[in-house]
Amino acid sequence: MSEEKEVLNETPAVKEEVKTEEKAVKKYRKNVSKKKVCQFCQDKAKAIDYKDVNRLRKYVTEKGKIVPRRQTGVCSKHQRELANAIKRARVMALLPFQAD
Repeated sequence: MSEEKEVLNETPAVKEEVKTEEKAVKKYRKNVSKKKVCQFCQDKAKAIDYKDVNRLRKYVTEKGKIVPRRQTGVCSKHQRELANAIKRARVMALLPFQAD
């Protein structure tokens, strides 16, 4: 009978330890984000066309700035092509330089 009491008394402590470990794991996972994959590499795009305005708008903010690589997940090669395509689309008046 005394052994059963000891087991019953230990279970809440064990449960508390498990809870604290789960909290530690949750805190760690909270800051970890998924690795972003380049959308252009997935689609196996050979070149980014400046005339594809709908696709380019995803990579431009409301104010007209080009969104940085770390936010979009685009690889460096495609980010350079994307920036050139956006700039060409602006010159051709397909995209605005600045929001109204």
